[in-house]
Amino acid sequence: QVQLAESGGALVQPGGSLRLSCVASGGTFSAYAAGWFRQAPGKEREFVAAVSRSGGITQAADSVKGRFTISRDNTKNTVYLQMNNLKPEDTAVYYCAAEIWDKAAQAMREYDYWGQGTRVTVSS
Repeated sequence: QVQLAESGGALVQPGGSLRLSCVASGGTFSAYAAGWFRQAPGKEREFVAAVSRSGGITQAADSVKGRFTISRDNTKNTVYLQMNNLKPEDTAVYYCAAEIWDKAAQAMREYDYWGQGTRVTVSS
């Protein structure tokens, strides 16, 4: 069973950048596809981006395409979310998730393990 721990959330001005990290422990991280989701205040959790086990396949939500990039380093058991040109609507708690079937899916139900989240606030 894998445990996930996110970090890197912060207060940032519009147009700024952040890189979130998610470190996995307790399992073979390269056996899992990984995803990032976010939940804004008063809203449902939504898909942001996902990456396959090898890192060769990625996908992202339309709202973040061209601004956010997901990547992973299996030697460090870590998945990253590089966020550029941040907007106030990106404000949310960001969650890392992992799934064993290598679907790099958008649906939350496909994911087996979740982190506790890291907060990102975009405000001037």
